[in-house]
Amino acid sequence: IFNLIMKKILILISSILLSTSLMAAGGDGGGSSSGNGDSKVSLYDDAVKLVKRAGKLEKKEKTEKAKKLYSQAFKKLEKAYKSDKKNPDVLNYMGFTSRKIGNFEKAEEFYLKGLSIKPDHNGINEYLGELYVQTNRIDKANERLEVLKGCNCEEYGELELIIKTRGTKVY
Repeated sequence: IFNLIMKKILILISSILLSTSLMAAGGDGGGSSSGNGDSKVSLYDDAVKLVKRAGKLEKKEKTEKAKKLYSQAFKKLEKAYKSDKKNPDVLNYMGFTSRKIGNFEKAEEFYLKGLSIKPDHNGINEYLGELYVQTNRIDKANERLEVLKGCNCEEYGELELIIKTRGTKVY
């Protein structure tokens, strides 16, 4: 019964998210139908949804299924990046998905590229710090924590905990 209720809640949330993103994607008022802007947004949004689903699978210890979703998300993000190379959020998720499938070198490249666009990006600083903990570079993780210090954000607390526990809290 719990699973049935959870499925219904997920369907409801997905429906709301889909209808909201469809309304947002269609509201520029222009008559052009080139599709570039809309597809870029939907590729990114689709990738984020895949990442969230993968995270839920990870928490259930379904690691291989999660990795497949992270890989699918990465492919969508690659396409989104081709049309929007200055978006730090796309680079953040490219780094995140790369890290989650174990490609730490690539993940670091994406995070650093994102920080070159927006050095104070909270998500990138947190995830780069997590990567540094995972690769046993605690000094560099502490540098990322220092960047987040004044942000008054949850990313600071999460990275601080991950550093203190040496990654046992990495999700």
